[in-house]
Amino acid sequence: MKLEDIPRLSLGFLPTPIEKLERLSAELGISLSVKRDDFTGFGGGGNKVRKLEYLMADAVAQGVKVLITTGGHQSNHARMTAAAARKFGMKPILVLRGNRPDLYQGNLLLDHLFGADIDFLDPDAYFTEINPRMQHHADEAEARGEKAYIIPLGGASALGAMGYVNAVKELAEQYAASGTATPDYIVAPVGSGGTLAGLHVGCAMFMPKTEVVGIAVTGSAVPFSERIAVMANAAAELLAYEKRWTADEIRIENDYIGPGYSIPSEDGNAAIKLAGKSEGVLLDPVYTGKAFAGIIGCVEKGSIGKGSSVLFIHCGGSPALYPYAGLLTSDLSNATAG
Repeated sequence: MKLEDIPRLSLGFLPTPIEKLERLSAELGISLSVKRDDFTGFGGGGNKVRKLEYLMADAVAQGVKVLITTGGHQSNHARMTAAAARKFGMKPILVLRGNRPDLYQGNLLLDHLFGADIDFLDPDAYFTEINPRMQHHADEAEARGEKAYIIPLGGASALGAMGYVNAVKELAEQYAASGTATPDYIVAPVGSGGTLAGLHVGCAMFMPKTEVVGIAVTGSAVPFSERIAVMANAAAELLAYEKRWTADEIRIENDYIGPGYSIPSEDGNAAIKLAGKSEGVLLDPVYTGKAFAGIIGCVEKGSIGKGSSVLFIHCGGSPALYPYAGLLTSDLSNATAG
């Protein structure tokens, strides 16, 4: 099946622009650009819109009434899935990792405004309980006579990965139209892995000279390289594309996670401030800040060479800045104390 034959509903404001970061390019000694997928628009914007265009086409075709997914407290995917559910007349149910907060901030506030039913799971029990809990909600919906549809964490599936196969096709067309060579590296955060799987398939098909680099922002029980290879292979099979990947062909940088998923890191916070002060670009503490710190770290240690051209996939996530306001402004209190 060809990419254009896979059903897709238009949700994002596409194509998103490619922006050259002149000041940071000079500071880091690379040619650094950013694919502004924080500008996709729908539901607050972000990379998950691309996956949802394919997943929602499948859900709508099946007559779904209840849409169920999962993520962390500040999940961009959960927020955009809730918005997509409402756009197509479905009820969103979000099963989120973390205890019920006293105050809904950032993406949680937006989830509430989209009218999502939010089921909070104890963070320690999450990984054993999440699939049974989502299935429980699906069974309840089916018992009421309502068709349910479960979207996996981050929309990470072969069908969801089509969003970033299509994104690379979009990129290749943008570079061709501008007469610019495709980049040496394309870099993205890795949480659930679906974006990176799509990037691998898309680059193989449309930008074969570009190396894909994933910056892990969380740990994984099964190594990301293995999970993403499996997903990329399933996506390639869906497209009847002959290439297959092994785990050792999936490059993941694991040194920038910090204390854990959704826990800000010092390097990530520094990258957020650097991007803001240098370029007026907003990053977030959960995904893009850590991934941007990964680019800086890779350049410093030489695994991304000086003079290379690098494209950063900006996955969005600025709503997740606001719950961390105290941490990100700690330098102000320190200055006051001094």
